[in-house]
Amino acid sequence: MVKPTQVATAAIAAMLLAGIGHAGFDPAVAGPIPAPGEMAAAAPKSAGSTTRAPSSTRPTIAEATAVAPPVADLPATEPPRPRAYLFRGAMGPFFSRGIDRLADKIERAGFAASVDEFTICRFIAAKAIREYREKPAPIILIGHSMGGYCSVKFAEILQDENIPVSLVVTIDPAHVTPSVPLNVERFINIFLSKSVLGGGDVKPSEGYKGDYASFDLSEHDEVTHINVEKMDQIHAQLISKILQLAKTPSKAADEAIPLRYVVPASAEIELWDSGMLVPARPGDTLQSIAASDHLPLWSLTQMNKGPANTPLVPGERIIVPRHLVPLAEVSAHAPLKR
Repeated sequence: MVKPTQVATAAIAAMLLAGIGHAGFDPAVAGPIPAPGEMAAAAPKSAGSTTRAPSSTRPTIAEATAVAPPVADLPATEPPRPRAYLFRGAMGPFFSRGIDRLADKIERAGFAASVDEFTICRFIAAKAIREYREKPAPIILIGHSMGGYCSVKFAEILQDENIPVSLVVTIDPAHVTPSVPLNVERFINIFLSKSVLGGGDVKPSEGYKGDYASFDLSEHDEVTHINVEKMDQIHAQLISKILQLAKTPSKAADEAIPLRYVVPASAEIELWDSGMLVPARPGDTLQSIAASDHLPLWSLTQMNKGPANTPLVPGERIIVPRHLVPLAEVSAHAPLKR
């Protein structure tokens, strides 16, 4: 029997594909970048000014991902606060309202956040360039569906201007989303590989040196293209990462290893930032490392070869997922040295 949700998904997919496929039109990057002098006169009101939908209740993964105190409580010596640019997908006012709620949470945490439609992606990128030139600050780009596509194209535009991007998060982006450009310091892709509307498996460009993590939620039946951007447990973790940007070096001292996961159906959705290599000690197994480092076993077995309980060769380097947290917290909660 065909489920009503499948009918709705197919209908939305048809509308979306018809919209973006006409004559090869690329709405996210259409038109020239306005000159700075033209910006003030031509700037439309933000599309994010529409009424935002109320938050729905959904369990979060842990108290550790709760939103930290507002940035106003941080020391006066903190660097400039990040600016977040968020983008809805096609028919965003109906299907991407979780992006509005996420922007509200970012603002309540003490940061500037705007919400716009992906169709004016290039115009907002030009605005961001002007703002960065006037007052440099970390840039955050977050988008759902075609808004995810816009976020990566936005980063490409900034790369052409030699402007770094501190964090890009794509939430079930479109299949046409390009690779992560080299100016992105941290990238997270949350997607559904079987999605018709999204399903973009965004990969890093050749030579990419930043932190990269990809999470395929296709085994989670409760997650769909039209609710993934509304999940409170994802929102809480993204807010935590934004709060960490001012405290954490853009690149760790050791090598950042890309992470690519298919999150098991029974597993909590935990968004690590990247992987790191640790040497195995005598008697270590993937199972013992998972236990000692307080990690789910699947996060090691997917990234490393061999059975979970087979002894590892001493000195063999194992990929372990990590969070990029403030250095003080790293020192207090670091895994056992190997």
